Amino acid sequence: MSPFDFASAGRIRFGRGVIAEAPEAIAALGRRVFLVQGASARHGGALIPALSALGVQVVPFTCAKEPDLPLLNAAISEAQAAGVDCVVALGGGAAIDLGKAVAALIPAPGGAMDHLEVVGKGQPLTADPLPFVAIPTTAGTGAEVTKNAVITVPEHARKVSLRDARMLADLALVDPGLTDNTPKAVTLASGLDAVTQVIEPYLSARANPLTDALCRAAIPRGLSALRQLMQDEDPAARDDLAFTSLCGGLALANAGLGAVHGLAGVIGGVAPTAPHGAICGALLSHVLTANREACADQPDLLGRFDEVQDWIDGSLTERRSTLEQWSAQHGLPGLAAMGVSPETFAAIADAAAASSSMKANPVALPSDVLEQVLHAAA
Repeated sequence: MSPFDFASAGRIRFGRGVIAEAPEAIAALGRRVFLVQGASARHGGALIPALSALGVQVVPFTCAKEPDLPLLNAAISEAQAAGVDCVVALGGGAAIDLGKAVAALIPAPGGAMDHLEVVGKGQPLTADPLPFVAIPTTAGTGAEVTKNAVITVPEHARKVSLRDARMLADLALVDPGLTDNTPKAVTLASGLDAVTQVIEPYLSARANPLTDALCRAAIPRGLSALRQLMQDEDPAARDDLAFTSLCGGLALANAGLGAVHGLAGVIGGVAPTAPHGAICGALLSHVLTANREACADQPDLLGRFDEVQDWIDGSLTERRSTLEQWSAQHGLPGLAAMGVSPETFAAIADAAAASSSMKANPVALPSDVLEQVLHAAA
């Protein structure tokens, strides 16, 4: 067995009701907290008074969209002015990524562009981030246990990462109850992202026995949960989807992703209003097809693709439906409907071929194949 590393949050607490542990856990890490929340502040409405009762000053900040560089800089300025000593992110992947980046950059000399990949200098952090607590309220990105934050840089029309092993959360509190009654459209998009993030690491060139174990446990569970939630609200399915999202974050942080996210990262820059999870869902089946065709002479890898396909087939109610058809039946739009123009496909494919996510794809896919995937997903 080849050597491998495995990175994770300092501590993970998973289960219904663990949100009740948040106030005391946060108070142990800081007395002046910068609280990044998503567009809905309903969960913060209970957390803020509980922290105040423990003598913790809370500085709230709203992340109502996927974070971009101007929003990040505004958050850093406000947090620094308030003299915060801890950052908490309560929300979806966007809020968690913003909180993670703020915690990393408050102590860092220079600015965000010194540390952003691709369009920035990509320099490692020179100071430890502030203590950081991640509390997801959607099941999708697994950002609570990853070591990067995805930031849009409008000037370059790109989504890029701020990445450092020290950005892993000190505490990840994953309470599936916070995801109950998420609207179906959001559940579908974020759920397909969660499923993609256990499928891509399982097929990754960097897969290892520990990430394999996580993905094997999560892929069929996540698919079945997603199918159930498209029919009826179900707490057990919410639990399973939150578990899948958590496993995806752990797996991608250690085994990488692939062409779905290589393309999605570029698309997010040129079509910033397109939901990331919906982009991944639109791409997934077409990337699987392209990768499988490119792996035709690798029987061991083909076996993995067959496993994934069996899990997908076995989890769909409509047994003769493809994943693409099933997703469309439940309202997932294609790329064109999300505002991604076919005129941009060639440029997207070229940029994606050089992205960091593509480095873990099971095989190298040339730009012309990636462009074909985009047309198929339109």
